[in-house]
Amino acid sequence: MEETLDKLDIRRFDLAKIKEAIISMGQPGFRAKQIYEWLWQKGAKDFDDMTNLPLALRTQLAARYRINFIKLDQAQFSNDGTIKSRFLLHDGALIESVLIPVPKDKRFTVCVSSQVGCSLNCSFCATGKMKRVRNLDASEIYDQVVEVNKQCLEKFGHGLTNIVYMGMGEPLLSYQNVMDSIRHISSPEGLGMSARRITISTAGIAKMIKKLADDESKVNLALSLHAADDVKRNEIMPINEQNDLKRLMEALRYYYQKTKNKISYEYITFAGFNDSLEDADRLAKLCKSFPVKVNIIEYNPIAGFDMVKSNVDTIDQFAQRLRKHDVMVTVRRSRGKDIDAACGQLANKG
Repeated sequence: MEETLDKLDIRRFDLAKIKEAIISMGQPGFRAKQIYEWLWQKGAKDFDDMTNLPLALRTQLAARYRINFIKLDQAQFSNDGTIKSRFLLHDGALIESVLIPVPKDKRFTVCVSSQVGCSLNCSFCATGKMKRVRNLDASEIYDQVVEVNKQCLEKFGHGLTNIVYMGMGEPLLSYQNVMDSIRHISSPEGLGMSARRITISTAGIAKMIKKLADDESKVNLALSLHAADDVKRNEIMPINEQNDLKRLMEALRYYYQKTKNKISYEYITFAGFNDSLEDADRLAKLCKSFPVKVNIIEYNPIAGFDMVKSNVDTIDQFAQRLRKHDVMVTVRRSRGKDIDAACGQLANKG
C-alpha cells in the first residue's frame, strides 16, 4: 500500500494530460484515447484490464499511476426494494448511496453522495450531524453510479434511469468535482446518460446556483426548501442566514431564465411547524415567479431532533391547498426507512 501513496490517480487527468504523459513514455498519442475510454466508459479498476494496450505500456502505467476506486463495504436491503450501499474509499472514508427502484414505472434512481459528511448542519438531517471530512473526487461520484448500475442490472434486470445528487453532502460546495462527474456520466466518451435525467439537490447556495446557470448546465435543480419564510427556515437550516429566501428566489429565477431547466422544491413537512394551510399559501407564493414543482416529503426521524412527521391527512390537505393555487405537487412516501436509507437518514450507521 505504501508503494502506491506517491503515485498519482490517473483519473484526475483529462484526455490532453493523459496524452502528454503517454507521449513522454515514448508511446503513440492515440493510446491516450484508449486509456480514457477504459477509465470512463468501461470502468476499468486496474491497468491489466486494459487488454488492447501493450503489456509494456500497462506495466509502465502501473508503475507511475494508480486508479482509486470505491469498494462495496456493506449493502442493506429494504422491504420495499430500496438498497443502501456503503462504500469504502481509498483513504478509509465511508459514503453511502441508495438505489430507489420503481419497477412498474421502469424508473430506477440512484441517490449519490458528493461529500464525506456535510458542513451545513441542517437540524433534521443525519448527515448534517457529521462533520465534513472532504469533497468526493469526480471519480468517486462516478463510481457510485457505475457500481449501483451493476446492482440494478443484477437485481432488477434494468439499468439506472435517473441520478439525483441528494446523498451525503452539499453538491454545490463540491462544485467542480460534481460538474466533472456529470460530464463523465453524461458524455458519449463516458457513460452516455442524459443530463436531463440528472438532478442536483441543494440546501440553497445562491451564488453557486447562478454559477450553475452561467455554466449552462443541462441538469435539473432541486432546492431543499422545507419552510416558506425566513424565520422558520433559519430555525432548521442555518445556511438560510446567509442565503435567505429573497436571494434564493433571485438566483433560481436567474437559473431558469438562463437554462429553462426543471426546478423543484423539496419540502419536508413537520407536524405543527410548517404544515398549516397558511404555510401552504406562503409556499404557493414562492411558486409564482417561474415554473416549479413541489415534492412534499415525509419526515424520517433521526436522533437529536424532536420534531415529528405530519400525519397523512394534514399532508394531503396541504397538497390540496397548493393545487388550488395551481401548483404542481407530488406527495412522496418515504422509501427505505427500515434500513435508514430514506431522505435525511444517511449517516454511515453501523
